[in-house]
Amino acid sequence: MKVLSLFTATALLSAVGLSSAAEKTDYVYGKDPKKDAEYDISMGMAGIQQAAKDPKLLAQLFQDMQDPELMAEAKKMMESPEWKKKMKDVTNDKAFKSNIENVKKTMDDPNEAAKLQAKMEHMMKTGTKELHNDAKDTMATAMQAMSDPDTMAEAARMMKDPQFQQQLAQMAKDPSFKKYVNAMQDMMQDPATKAQMDRMADSFRSAL
Repeated sequence: MKVLSLFTATALLSAVGLSSAAEKTDYVYGKDPKKDAEYDISMGMAGIQQAAKDPKLLAQLFQDMQDPELMAEAKKMMESPEWKKKMKDVTNDKAFKSNIENVKKTMDDPNEAAKLQAKMEHMMKTGTKELHNDAKDTMATAMQAMSDPDTMAEAARMMKDPQFQQQLAQMAKDPSFKKYVNAMQDMMQDPATKAQMDRMADSFRSAL
């Protein structure tokens, strides 16, 4: 499964102790394309390592994996000479080779493999719930802001702008936007919230 595969890959990378360009205080992003690429690779690896420990980050990572543009960027990075060199260095590392053997032994044990799978599935469930709650909080804050007449008028003005309409349409296609849609649908199950949304919709249409 994808979750278990990610955990395995992360476990391998975590044991190596990869250095990150972010640790170099004298590094300035944007001056050297090669160093920028190395920085992006190191940060990407660090992000995966952290996701293996943080349920919310893990859930966000898998949501990001549904984004074709992000996956295209990831594919581009993995095809770069810098990435291939980094992977060659990693796979030649003694700690990496040793860890491969340890992980292989663990995965060959059905009980241990099942424990890892259960752990990651629990983390995914917990992280997804946290992301959903965060999205609900964001939407609740937005609804509160829209209760202000000036904010409502500004939103109506923006909606008349064709360029903003295009940006909004593009945003709606972003897989990460779906969590806000789901959060709003969940909130609309509450009669009081639904009534508030209906009043806001009427006010918004009047402002257009």
